[in-house]
Amino acid sequence: MDRTEKLHIAMFPWLAYGHTMPFLEVSKFLAQKGHRISYISTPKNISRLPKLPPHLSSNISFVEFSLPHVHGLPPGVESTSEVPIHKVPYLKRAYDKLRDPLTDFLKNSNVNWIIHDFAPYWLPGIAAPLGINLVFFSILNASTSTFGGPPSALLGDHRKRLEDFTVVPEWIDYPCNNVAFTLYETVNYQQCVDDDVPDSHRIGRLIQGCQFVTMRTCFEFEWDAIKLLIKLYQKPVVPVGLLPPLLSLPSNEDNKWEAIKSWLDSKGEKSVLYIALGSEVNLSEESMHQLAFGIEKSNLPFIWVVRNRPVDEGQMNDIIPPGYEKRVSKRGLVLRDWVPQLRILAHSSGGGFLTHCGWSSIIEALKYGRALILFSGGNSGQGLNARLLHGKKVGLEIERNEVDGSFTSDLVAATIRRVMVEPEGEVFRANAQAMREIFCNEELNNNYLNEFTRFIEEFSPSACHC
Repeated sequence: MDRTEKLHIAMFPWLAYGHTMPFLEVSKFLAQKGHRISYISTPKNISRLPKLPPHLSSNISFVEFSLPHVHGLPPGVESTSEVPIHKVPYLKRAYDKLRDPLTDFLKNSNVNWIIHDFAPYWLPGIAAPLGINLVFFSILNASTSTFGGPPSALLGDHRKRLEDFTVVPEWIDYPCNNVAFTLYETVNYQQCVDDDVPDSHRIGRLIQGCQFVTMRTCFEFEWDAIKLLIKLYQKPVVPVGLLPPLLSLPSNEDNKWEAIKSWLDSKGEKSVLYIALGSEVNLSEESMHQLAFGIEKSNLPFIWVVRNRPVDEGQMNDIIPPGYEKRVSKRGLVLRDWVPQLRILAHSSGGGFLTHCGWSSIIEALKYGRALILFSGGNSGQGLNARLLHGKKVGLEIERNEVDGSFTSDLVAATIRRVMVEPEGEVFRANAQAMREIFCNEELNNNYLNEFTRFIEEFSPSACHC
């Protein structure tokens, strides 16, 4: 098509903040190029997004669909952060019921492209008769996606037993440092899979039905994995770059940041451990206690963000050991709910990051060269991320029992100290700093967004060799 022709592009992310935000970043870039964006989600998910810059607001419209009720999903829930992991399948069923309102919208809106997430497996059946092109936007990295394999493996019964997820698949044709799940991660992940339509089937059908695939990565970080995906998918894989977030802070949170900044200013350079396990990791009381005692035993200054999770009746939300906060108050801050994570990681006293291995958090940490203490949350591709980064020696994984995921506070403390202060951890610190050249490189990442935009603008099915 003529590159001067402006497109109408619909964005359709999954119902989780870690998905809605990358979709918004891509929306903003496309809008900047003059394209018209319809960003489709539910009212609560849209309300949680940051305000648009005034110069983009005329090109981006937010389209709200009420989430249909399904039996088993608590009333008013619209995102994964509002439910325990075993309730996520009900959220997927509710999301699938957005098919009818989305169909009605598409029939009356002259949309050229839909950039969609992993869940709406039914979308190709709607889009094709309407002449709408599809881009499958995976917010994961390429190494995680290669583990899933080609559509034939995703849609077949290649993995019949849980143990099949704990080995590197035969189609991986490059050294991958044992990037596979542990047994406890596989068991944990199965809780959020809808038995009616497994995630692998959703993804397999969307890969088959889309015009091309994009993902949040770049060739400089994982060349081999992207090249393999092009071969496995038999269609273009056009990375959108890492989408490293910009350092900004809503003005109404300034007071909270000032108090944290004052505390950080009093600490030595690269001395503070930051701990955040995301909004969807739900550890048992025993695991929380072992983690807490390990952080304490490390004898390092720390900031620990503890988020209360929605749990079933009868379970406690706050499972920090009694008396812990008072005991560590001279060198540790235990914070709840929202914190300015990016500003904490950017501060000069930031040293290491104990992370649940969500891809967004990893990108934020490596943007500022923070060495990683890897503690997989077990959801989605977090375990694969942990193995990947351990293999690239930008962090060290906390050793855990492969069957039940248990661990000891002594191992937590030893891993933290090795990564942050001990001489043999210098390799992790140096490699994490070196990653800034990729993860903090605005020009590089804008080039990826430009190439992605160009690919959409100039797309011709006959040129794809699909």
